[in-house]
Amino acid sequence: MNKMKYIKNSKVTLTVWIAIIFIIAMNIGCIENQQKRFGNMKLSSPAFEDNKMIPSEYTCDGADISPPLSFSNIPENTKSLALIMDDPDAPIKTWVHWLIWNIPVNKTGLSKGENITYPQGKNDFGYLDYGRPCPPYGTHRYFFKLYALDTTINLNEVLSLMVVP
Repeated sequence: MNKMKYIKNSKVTLTVWIAIIFIIAMNIGCIENQQKRFGNMKLSSPAFEDNKMIPSEYTCDGADISPPLSFSNIPENTKSLALIMDDPDAPIKTWVHWLIWNIPVNKTGLSKGENITYPQGKNDFGYLDYGRPCPPYGTHRYFFKLYALDTTINLNEVLSLMVVP
């Protein structure tokens, strides 16, 4: 009977290992496919380096203005861009600082303190604008994420789909 348990456990272990290898192989393929599909789109800032501190000028300790951002290598079939800035280190949840969509694909970035004329979503501070970093304690990480969309976002259409007759 003990031998039977060992054989059963061996089959389970083998199945688990096959599943792990399959998942790894699929992820490798997905990464290659994503790079082929999306190219090497880049989002950067001339004001600070990736994984470095955001200068105080762009926080609640300074001028409280949005930093300059540069976009490059936008995928060929992109119809619009969306930008999200968030803080995963906030005490309660990931805190959204900035949300912009329908940025034209020919836009190569945002200038320092730019008056944004594209639609913006309400951030977790409760307003439609750049929400400057101002952590209540310690050092927080802030992520700027640029999305290449194959459409423009029409919230009236989205909201009409959400209304139940």
